[in-house]
Amino acid sequence: MLGLVKKIFGDANEREVKRLMKTVEFINGLEPEFEKLTDEQVRAKTDEFRARLEKGDSLDQLLPEVFATVREAAKRTLGMRHYDVQLLGGMVLHEGKIAEMKTGEGKTLVGTLPVYLNALAGKGVHVVTVNDYLATRDSEIMSQVYNFLGMTVGLNLANMDPDDKQEAYACDITYGTNNEFGFDYLRDNMVLYKEQMTQRPLNFAIIDEVDSILVDEARTPLIISGQASKSTELYFAADRFISRLVEEDYAIDVKTRQVSLTEQGVAKAEKAFGIENMYDVKNVTLNHHIQQALRAHYIMRLDVDYVINDEEIVIVDEFTGRMMAGRRYSDGLHQAIEAKEGLEIQNESMTLATITFQNYFRMYRKLAGMTGTAKTEEEEFKSIYGLEVIQIPTNKTNQRKDIPDVVYKSVNGKFKAAVEQIVECNKKGQPVLVGTVSIENSERLSDMLRKKGVQHKVLNAKFHAEEAEIISRAGQPSSVTIATNMAGRGTDILLGEGVAEKGGLHIIGTERHESRRIDNQLRGRAGRQGDPGSSQFYLSLEDELMRRFGADNIMAMMERMGFEEDQPIESKLITKAVESAQKRVEGNNFDMRKVVLQYDDVMNQQREIIYKQRREVLEAENIRQIVMDMISPCIDRIVDAHCNDEEVPENWDYEEIMSYMHLHLLEDGSVTKDDLWGKEKEEIKEMLFNKVESKYIEREQTMGEELVREFEKVIVLRAVDSKWMDHIDAMDHLRQGIHLRAYGGTDPLREYQFEGYEMFHQMIAAIQEEVSTLVMKSHVDQNVQRQAVIDESKISTNAEPGVKRPVQKDEEVGRNDACPCGSGKKYKQCHGK
Repeated sequence: MLGLVKKIFGDANEREVKRLMKTVEFINGLEPEFEKLTDEQVRAKTDEFRARLEKGDSLDQLLPEVFATVREAAKRTLGMRHYDVQLLGGMVLHEGKIAEMKTGEGKTLVGTLPVYLNALAGKGVHVVTVNDYLATRDSEIMSQVYNFLGMTVGLNLANMDPDDKQEAYACDITYGTNNEFGFDYLRDNMVLYKEQMTQRPLNFAIIDEVDSILVDEARTPLIISGQASKSTELYFAADRFISRLVEEDYAIDVKTRQVSLTEQGVAKAEKAFGIENMYDVKNVTLNHHIQQALRAHYIMRLDVDYVINDEEIVIVDEFTGRMMAGRRYSDGLHQAIEAKEGLEIQNESMTLATITFQNYFRMYRKLAGMTGTAKTEEEEFKSIYGLEVIQIPTNKTNQRKDIPDVVYKSVNGKFKAAVEQIVECNKKGQPVLVGTVSIENSERLSDMLRKKGVQHKVLNAKFHAEEAEIISRAGQPSSVTIATNMAGRGTDILLGEGVAEKGGLHIIGTERHESRRIDNQLRGRAGRQGDPGSSQFYLSLEDELMRRFGADNIMAMMERMGFEEDQPIESKLITKAVESAQKRVEGNNFDMRKVVLQYDDVMNQQREIIYKQRREVLEAENIRQIVMDMISPCIDRIVDAHCNDEEVPENWDYEEIMSYMHLHLLEDGSVTKDDLWGKEKEEIKEMLFNKVESKYIEREQTMGEELVREFEKVIVLRAVDSKWMDHIDAMDHLRQGIHLRAYGGTDPLREYQFEGYEMFHQMIAAIQEEVSTLVMKSHVDQNVQRQAVIDESKISTNAEPGVKRPVQKDEEVGRNDACPCGSGKKYKQCHGK
């Protein structure tokens, strides 16, 4: 049926290529005219294009002339001329799509076309590679073209100074790794001064090896962590202090479930801890611990709000009475309860900021990518990133022969046969590249070859310049190279002299990966630019993929027919069966990545809100209104809690309102019962807010406006950063235990969305409360300074940028384990089918 539809309507990819070829022909028509231009005239094109953009021309209108200009510049600087298919690839990238181009088709040169075109707009273009070596290599080579045309090129590497990073990001074009771009985004949202930010707004990114970054590493979160400054001992110290208090030292508001120290309690705290002013900015951490210890003792009740189960505090749902496994109270309350109950205090939150590549790259205004293998993951690219995949024809016809898989009974039989094939190729001078799934297998194969006296190189995917150089020489006569599937990715393999006559590079795969795309990457190392080449996979029924999908039946058949260990089955049917198994695994993995993204999106929405508001604080000269907007909801909450619309005003709890206002916002005696009596609820809110605002104006006059403005930023940034850090930790704990909710008949994702939403609003309220109290109660020294919540010397990232590992399989899931998708079913009954 599909074949009939293609006959009638044509293939969609084919139609797209035909559409773009019309523009290619137009660009080719410009070439003779551009060849006559002097170097200065070619360079002057950049200013001409920018002027036309300012007058209203679009990038699409400029594209033919721009591409002709870049082609001419590349000829004059690199001695390289863009082929027609490279122009096609450039147009696909400019349109915000993925260009699938086979190995050796010159993807790096293709990138120069859309990069230069989009850089003309002056908003910055990021070229993203998988490691520092490729970023450095590509920027050094291609900057010759860009510099010739008057463009600036920056290189963003790990461990660079913030000043150097700012300079790199300010360039028209910036090269760097996916890790470093992501970490810089997170770091920018942790800075204390806007001048410390490095990135500009995320405009256009072209991702090289896009499948590796957006699929293989999609679930890998970038994490910036630090050693939390809150010490375990401080929880116990606060707990000991609270246990010595008497009723007059604290005030409990039952309706709002809040508790605070009275003036008498504050005086006791200052004496007990040897401090002058409880509300001084430098005592924020101690104040916080005392506050949480108060809540732990006087608000949170054992066997009502929480239970102790296996020496751990487990929260109880107030509505259903169910234990909420995996859920932890945020903002240090959980640790305060642990101290109260004499339990071991669990580690403090250490994660300062985190984001997945999925969510980072979706923030770019326009995104595009290049790779040799993307079509098999097209559905994922389309549904998650909105990226179409267009297959670009090769410049020369592919000559590689893909020989059907051979299957052996045992792993040992498979490796013996592979070694024999390597020895045979080696004797006739044909180079061999052997791909392994694991480092362990590459070492096993290396030992077997050593015993046979075959000289070879082993690469285990520790990306650096030397590795890329070894891979590039894998096409020399008689060379044998063993590499994990990802080693040297992005490096072209050129055939040595006389190798083409011997059959070209021969690829041997020692195991099928669970993704067809990874196998295709290995195969794609041979047969570049019309070169001869061949590939074959050696499999065994003991391989993981074969065991997962019906190898038992084939094994039984081989046993019955008396097959020896080193006797192969070579059949297209088996190859098809393996591919079918791979498709199922790919589908399962895609489903799980989709589910992961649905969970991540909850956190992502919250992160965007926090980061946006944090940037507003950094960039504003005066955040007085932001602070006032935080104080107002605090007043609203306390009034709403004690002025119930269903009760007559005579029964409203004015004492609690007065107590709150005096403890948190105003001096003692500032609000009397007469001030509140006889007023409507909204009138009470307005009156209280006006009193707070009047006191604030007084503080501005007393302290000086300049000091108050800086003090506001100190308080707000500290509150936001510390509460957000705790919230990340609380959300992580919620996520880890949420799949258990499925056993109660509820949808874990919906529960996570609902509870995450509630926790986020609680965090916002906690930020507002802390900012309001500190802004209105603190006595400020003249030397107020912004300080990071975590000591910068103790901050670290979760990955070493520039170091690439072999393709990581998803964590091994047992057939009887809970499915990682969160359905609550066993893996074998869900995604393990």
